[in-house]
Amino acid sequence: MPFIKIVVNPKCQYCACDTIKFGKTGMDQRYRCKQCRKIQLAVYKKHAYGASTNAEIAAHVKEGCGIRSIARLLHIAAGTVLCRIKKIADSIKKPAIAMERVYEVDELKTFIKNKTKECWVIYALDKQSKQVVDLKVGGRTKKNLKRVTDTLVLADCKQIFTDGLPLYKGLIPVKFHKVKRYGTNHIERKNLSLRTHLKRLSRKTIAFSKSLVMLEACLKIYFWHISPSVHFKRCIV
Repeated sequence: MPFIKIVVNPKCQYCACDTIKFGKTGMDQRYRCKQCRKIQLAVYKKHAYGASTNAEIAAHVKEGCGIRSIARLLHIAAGTVLCRIKKIADSIKKPAIAMERVYEVDELKTFIKNKTKECWVIYALDKQSKQVVDLKVGGRTKKNLKRVTDTLVLADCKQIFTDGLPLYKGLIPVKFHKVKRYGTNHIERKNLSLRTHLKRLSRKTIAFSKSLVMLEACLKIYFWHISPSVHFKRCIV
């Protein structure tokens, strides 16, 4: 009786559904998922094309790894890491702002390229849930502060606590604006966590962001990216 070889198509790497053959790339067989319609290979020779690469990059960003550190750990190019971080950040949506809540607003100082170019991270924190609800990166100007405070005012907030920066007086209505001792203790603690977890925000360091775009992208990932369970198979311990 002749030997019959049964070939089973691999499951989809994205949704675990069945796949069908879909042409070839060189000598490698391609497959397309019947459900999500994504095209993929059974085994990738280049690590950058793995289904879990984006999740691994986001997890490393949250752990404070630099661009070149991530590239070394995942065995991919630094340029690929930059492109993937921007792509992940663009896919993130800000959380919905709850109505009638108490918020804290503060600014975090950092630098772009070198210490002669100051940059500020302006963001708002829900005092009850400790969730960051809005973010703006740039100069500490009235225009940038207004983009954050207006979002809170439109959400019909109860109170907005600040550190007493004079610019806030003309941006936040008096009935909402509060400045008191320990009023911004939660967001000040968040500042400490940011400087501890993200290398680019650490004090007395030479690791600065090279652009506003990358700084904002990393902050979006840190604040709002929901990481699935990732197994770091390629990391060297």
